[in-house]
Amino acid sequence: MANFFTDNQDIQFLFEHMDPARLAGIMEDGFKYAEQFDHAPADAADAVDNYRRILEALGELAAEQIAPTAEETDLLGNTLNPDGSVSYAPGIAKALKLLAQADLMGFTLPYRFGGLNCPNLVYTMSNEIVSRADAALMNIYGLQGIAETINAFADEAIKAEYLPEMAAGKRTGAMVLTEPDAGSDLQAVKVRGWQDADGHWYAQGVKRFITNGCGEVLLVLARTEPEISDGRGLSLLLVERGPRVKIRRLEDKLGIHGSPTCEIFFDDAPARLIGERQRGLITYVMSLMNGARIGIAAQSLGIAEAAFRVARQFAHSRRQFGQAVENFPALRELISDMQVDIQAARALTYFAAYCVDVEYGALRKLELGGAADPAESRALKAESRRYKRLNGMLTPMSKYCASEMCMRVANGAVAVMGGSGYMKDYSVQRHLRDSRITTIYEGTTQLQIVAAVRGVSSGTANSLVDELLQREPPEELAPLAEQIRSGSKLLEEAVAFVKAQGGTEYMDLMGRRLVDMAVYLVVAALFLDHAVVNDGKKTVLRRWLAVKMPELRMNHEIITSGQRLPMTDFEALAGPVPVTE
Repeated sequence: MANFFTDNQDIQFLFEHMDPARLAGIMEDGFKYAEQFDHAPADAADAVDNYRRILEALGELAAEQIAPTAEETDLLGNTLNPDGSVSYAPGIAKALKLLAQADLMGFTLPYRFGGLNCPNLVYTMSNEIVSRADAALMNIYGLQGIAETINAFADEAIKAEYLPEMAAGKRTGAMVLTEPDAGSDLQAVKVRGWQDADGHWYAQGVKRFITNGCGEVLLVLARTEPEISDGRGLSLLLVERGPRVKIRRLEDKLGIHGSPTCEIFFDDAPARLIGERQRGLITYVMSLMNGARIGIAAQSLGIAEAAFRVARQFAHSRRQFGQAVENFPALRELISDMQVDIQAARALTYFAAYCVDVEYGALRKLELGGAADPAESRALKAESRRYKRLNGMLTPMSKYCASEMCMRVANGAVAVMGGSGYMKDYSVQRHLRDSRITTIYEGTTQLQIVAAVRGVSSGTANSLVDELLQREPPEELAPLAEQIRSGSKLLEEAVAFVKAQGGTEYMDLMGRRLVDMAVYLVVAALFLDHAVVNDGKKTVLRRWLAVKMPELRMNHEIITSGQRLPMTDFEALAGPVPVTE
């Protein structure tokens, strides 16, 4: 029987290698929940076994029930009904029902709300598995971060009312941020949140490009302080789907056709305040976005994995000039680098998810007063600050790396298959169309670079690489470790040069090259760690360094050249603005 968890050797390896037992200790608070809930694990081994069983069940469901409906879902899409309601494609509706029956819609929620209490790392693996089956479904399944935000910031009454039903799959959610004139610039949000004389909240205005905007639980970023024009005037409101919430249209998209993308009109819709006023963007949405970034990175992995497998099988079976096309050197290189690319993005994304869990663990222990003495409390605070700084770099870096990889691999899959890949007889054309959105939503590639380059320029990337290289590798890997160290010095030089230019313009111009250098090094250090215990990863590491170290040196040379022609000679390079009739 097909299973998208057990058939993936790389996920299997990372599941075992990344110390899920440590994360279980964080999530289970000393395994005290076993006394309250029958299905809660009694120890770390029990918890890890639970995680594996959950992923195996999801892997089977994805392979046997969800993937076979993905083509039909892509063709049919969703339907906006005359009454303003939305009907999912049959495959999506069926999948959501099956996921709810399997208790998989409350993946990271606490047991007390009916959740599985899984760490973010395991949830990230689940998002990849679902995305490999149908990327559009992941856009609904992967919005469990809505429930996490409610759990983290809402009052107990709201939690008790909404979270059990969300965990049971009876309600889905949506992150309602974007507006016609406020896409990436969320500080420009205009939808109004206001209170009546009795203190009841309402939302008024239009939101656009809202994934699953037809969901029952809508977290709406709204301007509650009209006198404050920037992000400080925004709050987060919970609006329940009802007669004063109108879906005005469904977007006609290039891909992810099974994911309803809605334009919503809030006609003084009743609302409830999440947390405190004025913290909607600064605290709550930024927290939500960090989780969403890793979610889209996982979605990218699933799309790429699906596309690669079709192309790999085709290249093995397709014969031209008397031999399988996989034997041609150009295709061998393309296919090999597609696989290495996937493993690199997976290593980075899973590591980012792991670090998010560790930061959560330190904050959780401080919150619950779990420090034994002042010294431990100081150590926990230091650990939480360190991982917050690290995650501020890793979450956008993983989204950038994985989404761009996804497009390359999907495009490469079409190239491997040639004319067949361009036809709708094969799924790779769907994967190529689906891949494009991953570089756009939850923050475009350019915005991820702006966020990640801060950590790179502050030395966080170099410090991480140094830390990952602390363990002395086996003798055969020592030269490879030295290559990574030499690359780290080049990154330091490049950062120093950019800082010496003064201002932010040159940093913005060279940001992508700096982040690329950091990605090459962090992934190389992670691959080195993997290669110590896995022979297959030795070959992967060698190929990664053979391809990426020359690119790293090239980026170093370009950065330190000081060349600014796109800024100083933009009109000459871009040419005149085209005149349209």
